[in-house]
Amino acid sequence: MQPDMLINPLNNYFFTAISSILIISVGWWITDKIVEPRLAKTVVDGDQDELPQMEKLEKKEIRAFWVATIVMLVGIVALIAWTIPSGSPMRSPDGEVTAFDAPIMMSIVPLIFLLFVIPGVIYGFLSGTFKSSQDAIGSMSKAMSSMSYYIVMAFFCALFIDAFGNSNIGILIALKGANFLQSLAMPGALTIVGIILLTAVVNLLVGSASAKWALISPIFVPMLMGIGISPDLTQAAYRVGDSVSNIITPLLPYFPLVVVFCQRYVKNTGIGTLVSMMLPYFFIFLVTWTIFLLLYWFIGIPLGLQASYTFP
Repeated sequence: MQPDMLINPLNNYFFTAISSILIISVGWWITDKIVEPRLAKTVVDGDQDELPQMEKLEKKEIRAFWVATIVMLVGIVALIAWTIPSGSPMRSPDGEVTAFDAPIMMSIVPLIFLLFVIPGVIYGFLSGTFKSSQDAIGSMSKAMSSMSYYIVMAFFCALFIDAFGNSNIGILIALKGANFLQSLAMPGALTIVGIILLTAVVNLLVGSASAKWALISPIFVPMLMGIGISPDLTQAAYRVGDSVSNIITPLLPYFPLVVVFCQRYVKNTGIGTLVSMMLPYFFIFLVTWTIFLLLYWFIGIPLGLQASYTFP
């Protein structure tokens, strides 16, 4: 529909920021009123020697933490100071900071990387965790090992997207789907609820959020644009559906890790045990967050930077 259309990376920033308050509050209530009472009679049979201990931080660790924190704050202040002047090279040719072609927006990923990796390396060396550059590289390699699932999925998704684009099937499905939705004359709210539910179900089969978005966005974004719903709102609905079912899908890359952590306390913990324990979070998050998105939309609060609810 608009091949040259660009979406701001922060198009859902306000919505996700406010949603975090909701999710934290609801999650606390679920834990306190539902999950903890269910686990009250659970017998902890893990090896006491292997259970994590809340050890007191050493002086060098405390010092390393504060130095790393100060370095991060200095980096943030320096970036802000570099961006504030009207003639800053971090601004777009029009002088905008949040424009698509602003260097700061185009460099947001490496900037975030640097703001975290530099303080992290400083903390590692000052605390004694890192003895040489090999230790820092090894730590990064260990962290990146969890990305293997996504890399494999992204490879096949790239092949799918290329074949899908060349076939023009996506355009056909989008147009037919838009016509079908228009013929149903369903309110936009019901369409958004459908996207949330569909995403939650698909998330049970495809664990990677980015890979899943790469699979379904070529179909649903243009289809919803055809009935007047913006990609920004579609992405917000996707975020809701994808997030709520992460905690019950074994395909989540970190799900096995959570099971292993649980087994340190209760040895017979399995996938079914963890899923059943997380179901209250899934159902309540799904209902409350969906209602919240609809209310958010009804009130008309901006979703994020350069975001809209309708298309065009």
